[in-house]
Amino acid sequence: MNNKKYALIVAGGNGQRMMSTLPKQFIRLNGKPLLMYAFEAFNQFDPACEFILVLPETEIDHWRKLCEEFSFQLKHKVVPGGTTRFYSVKKGLEHINEAGIVFIHDGVRPLVSQETIENCYNTACEKGNALPVIAPSESIREVFDEQNKAVNRERFFLVQTPQTFQTSLIKEAYNKEYLEKYTDDASVLESDGVKINLVKGNRENIKITYPEDIKIAAALLAK
Repeated sequence: MNNKKYALIVAGGNGQRMMSTLPKQFIRLNGKPLLMYAFEAFNQFDPACEFILVLPETEIDHWRKLCEEFSFQLKHKVVPGGTTRFYSVKKGLEHINEAGIVFIHDGVRPLVSQETIENCYNTACEKGNALPVIAPSESIREVFDEQNKAVNRERFFLVQTPQTFQTSLIKEAYNKEYLEKYTDDASVLESDGVKINLVKGNRENIKITYPEDIKIAAALLAK
């Protein structure tokens, strides 16, 4: 683990689908704000990891108050986000000036495993990038032109984070303007003709989006 490591945590969501007035990254999971779990996972992987947190500018004071309330002392830089996730990540990457590996992680994925982080890190070191994925367990249908058809689910994967990159590659990739086809960080790099390397994620690494997701995450933590 000799490469310098950065965790760029993106937390720009709101509580709309959670049916909450509180931004979902601040919702309590077992009494602690969701966002803090992401920090702790990467700190456990390597205490020397440097943190950059991208938040909506209107939520920065709230986060600082939470850090005081919970005596949260992991050192990190807070960066105001952009109008879209693309521009938020781009602004975060501007604060990385050294070669190394950057994990770009959703702040509302509190249950990323150490194995997933290690899988991403090792592959990014060797091949330049790593994308954690899991296979879908349900059948899949494609909808188009008011029609639909069954598709082979073995050809599809569900994408997770941390999407992981050598810093020079992803910074160069983000040196462009936003297009709708950039659905995540891997798609930005892929647009430069770079092959994306898939690695095994973990099923517990859910993205907290709906109220029931909090109950699922709490049950998983209890294990």
